[in-house]
Amino acid sequence: MTVLGPTIAECGIPGPLLIEPQVFGDARGFFMESWNAAAFRKAGLDAQFVQDNHSRSQKGVLRGLHFQMPGAQGKLVRVVHGAVFDVAVDLRRSSPTFGKWTGVDLTAANKRMFWVPEGFAHGFLALEDDTDVLYKCTAPYAPQNEHSLAWDDPDVGIEWPLHGIKPRLSAKDAAGVTLAQAETFA
Repeated sequence: MTVLGPTIAECGIPGPLLIEPQVFGDARGFFMESWNAAAFRKAGLDAQFVQDNHSRSQKGVLRGLHFQMPGAQGKLVRVVHGAVFDVAVDLRRSSPTFGKWTGVDLTAANKRMFWVPEGFAHGFLALEDDTDVLYKCTAPYAPQNEHSLAWDDPDVGIEWPLHGIKPRLSAKDAAGVTLAQAETFA
């Protein structure tokens, strides 16, 4: 088997990337590289990861929109069980897309990955029960530096696929601030 590397594409705004790994499957199951520094660098994603995280959420749980300042994190996100609608919001004041968002569907079935670079808030809505999300980070988690952007800020206008349900939030996420109130990146 020759592994050539992932296909990487921009997704709506400059910075976040949708990654389609090469998946080799047969009657036994499948094989894929979820990270290969040389192959990803060649495809345009050069990152140094320092921490791996794993979260499990029930359907309707909305996590985020999180960012760290200082200590901004880039995140490579994937779903290994279930499905999410994953979102990145540009918090770089110097960016022409400041305050804009992009979202992608990540599922265990589609095996896609989502790169959320430093300077973006990140969050997701679990679309199925027992959804497991794995993500690699470029900086360690620093709870004293974590901030939450309001998931429902009308100035950002994220179109969450809620289908009439009220999302389940942590107390921290329910207290998220609007873009106008948020600390942002240069």
